[in-house]
Amino acid sequence: MSTSVNLEDVPSESLMSELLRRMRCSSKPDKRLILIGPPGSGKGTQSPIIKDEYCLCHLATGDMLRAAVAAKTPLGIKAKEAMDKGELVSDDLVVGIIDEALKKPSCQKGFILDGFPRTVVQAEKLDEMLQNRGTKIDKVLNFAIDDAILEERITGRWIHPASGRSYHTKFAPPKVPGVDDVTGEPLIQRKDDTAAVLKSRLEGFHRQTEPVIDYYAKKGNVVNLPAEKPPQAVTAEVKKALS
Repeated sequence: MSTSVNLEDVPSESLMSELLRRMRCSSKPDKRLILIGPPGSGKGTQSPIIKDEYCLCHLATGDMLRAAVAAKTPLGIKAKEAMDKGELVSDDLVVGIIDEALKKPSCQKGFILDGFPRTVVQAEKLDEMLQNRGTKIDKVLNFAIDDAILEERITGRWIHPASGRSYHTKFAPPKVPGVDDVTGEPLIQRKDDTAAVLKSRLEGFHRQTEPVIDYYAKKGNVVNLPAEKPPQAVTAEVKKALS
């Protein structure tokens, strides 16, 4: 069920800025992108920049599944049945939910898929669905980065839980090691940021995604980004790849 918005109640500034955005976007070429990268590779930093620059919608399959379940769409109901049984949601269901999302006006110029496909079977099902729509994946942006650099980036992160302030032992250290600059309270490391957890996450990531990268590489649409560079440099590489 779609919730209809009464446009009379929307502030003029919001309407105007959305109109201007749509006018600016109308001349942009369509793009359908997949982002692949391990935790800490900077995917989360680049994704909103790409989304705004090319007027794309950002499709994070986990969020979309939760939204479909909450909205009780036919596919959401099926997904909830699987989740309640403790089963994985089938690939066909996830692809169906992506297919539904692509009907939204915000996806008119294309999309960024993040966190999907994770397997070659999912990639094939996605391609089949897009083929039925008369489109295809244009580029797969692979945030390529050495595991050792990632380890330095991630295991150096410490946070002050109460305020959310974050530090990095090498790149943004606190004035006193292990202590928050403002309150003097101790800093903690998230358990996901420890070397042991990171190592197993990276192993899983490589095992799972390398076949997907190979699958798209055979089609000639993988762009390897130098994700160890500073964010601005990576953004420049993305724009070069997509121009």
